[in-house]
Amino acid sequence: MKVEAAKIPELLVIDPVVHGDARGFFLETYSRDRYAAAGMGLEFVQDNLSSSRHGILRGLHLQHPGDQGKLCSVIEGEVFDVAVDVRIGSPTFGQWFGVTLSSENKRQLYIPPGFAHGFCVTSERALFSYKCTDFYSADNELGIAWNDDGIGIEWPIDAPLLSDKDRAYPKLRDIPPDRLPRYA
Repeated sequence: MKVEAAKIPELLVIDPVVHGDARGFFLETYSRDRYAAAGMGLEFVQDNLSSSRHGILRGLHLQHPGDQGKLCSVIEGEVFDVAVDVRIGSPTFGQWFGVTLSSENKRQLYIPPGFAHGFCVTSERALFSYKCTDFYSADNELGIAWNDDGIGIEWPIDAPLLSDKDRAYPKLRDIPPDRLPRYA
């Protein structure tokens, strides 16, 4: 597999080795030892799958404490996947990175703990899969406005469809610093 650091170095873009022929293809979506050797040495404890239609935007989500690292991929369709560094004291605090993940390119994005995460669906429908390094905790859930002008994410959709909860999230600058993770 090919692993490249993104413009925020802790974020990793993974292109797995795909074996294909006239019958279809095969790829390893995760191998503990191989991924640990590439810098993703955290244990994954929960797998999630979401189905969404074109124009749906989910995020920006995180939880703290109980910060989750995520290994993201798309089983069907295409999404624009985004991570925002929200670690107090980080040299890249408030910066974002986005990448297109699709069933065609089979690319993955590894997002370590301490980042907010969101994605929008650019295909007709998408099945989005992600492994998490900690369990979901409603008590520790946080969110940031998808259109926070202080972050400036360049989403490929102008008027996304949002949940009421995602629509109500504050801007990053309005979240008390003690609610955010620290850069180590």
